[in-house]
Amino acid sequence: MKKILLLFIALTFNNIEAQEVKTLTYFQNDTLKLDLDLYLPKKKAGEKIPLIMFAFGGGFSGGERTNEKDFGKFMAKNGYAVASISYSLYMKGKDFGCKGTLTEKIKAIQIGVSDMWQATAFMIENVDKYNLDTSKIFISGISAGAEIGFHASFWDYKLMNLYKSNLPENFKYKGFIGGSGAIQDINLITKEKAIPMLLAHGNNDDTVPYAAGSHRSCPTNASGWLILFGSYAVYNQMTDLHKDIELITFCGGGHEFSGYLFHQGQQYVLDFVNDVLNGKKFQSHLIVPSKNGKSSGKYLFCE
Repeated sequence: MKKILLLFIALTFNNIEAQEVKTLTYFQNDTLKLDLDLYLPKKKAGEKIPLIMFAFGGGFSGGERTNEKDFGKFMAKNGYAVASISYSLYMKGKDFGCKGTLTEKIKAIQIGVSDMWQATAFMIENVDKYNLDTSKIFISGISAGAEIGFHASFWDYKLMNLYKSNLPENFKYKGFIGGSGAIQDINLITKEKAIPMLLAHGNNDDTVPYAAGSHRSCPTNASGWLILFGSYAVYNQMTDLHKDIELITFCGGGHEFSGYLFHQGQQYVLDFVNDVLNGKKFQSHLIVPSKNGKSSGKYLFCE
């Protein structure tokens, strides 16, 4: 019996480890080299694999694509490929806060988004090599990475892309998973452009606004003042448009919940992508009460 148990453990371990992780260069010129880590599930004959593009957080000045390797492994174990990308940290050594420069902050987002588009195009060019399904490409990110995800999903590609135009005409991500992210213009999310979303955010976040507000809570006279529309504003926009949206609100929570979906909440992500691919319709708002005694803020649903 003991030998059978040990054999079972060994086979289970080998099955998990049979997933592949490949490091690939998706963009390179004379001064810049950008890589991604591709987490691949075990191949199934005749079955194309859905793909999740992922961007880490760090204020466009820090962070590593390897930070969320557990998320990549979890999704690969459940049949999804994950491409965790490096992107240009334009704000490294610069002020991304209230004393920074507004145009520099927007440029940082634009460069990060263009890198994400480049990475997505690279994966599309290599779909046959890795058995991927181009009609099932999701985008995701944490904090700054979620800002990349929002804008990559809704910005005008031809207008805002800084590199060669290489995504297919009318390309659209299948869905977006965002942790404590925001978008510059809520009106970019239209009935025609809307895609299913899973969002998580603390309603007392003073780094990235939960609703409509200024980035880093900067005053209006600050040189780095930037208005952003966070997860709750996006949730209201999507419900008004009768589009698929799931929001998890951490009442009293701050920016520390930005990575929740990719750490403790991985099952929410798996359920979300499964629901989207199965054609399920949904609109939900999960409210998580505060456990830290902080004020729940101005939202009655948090009282």
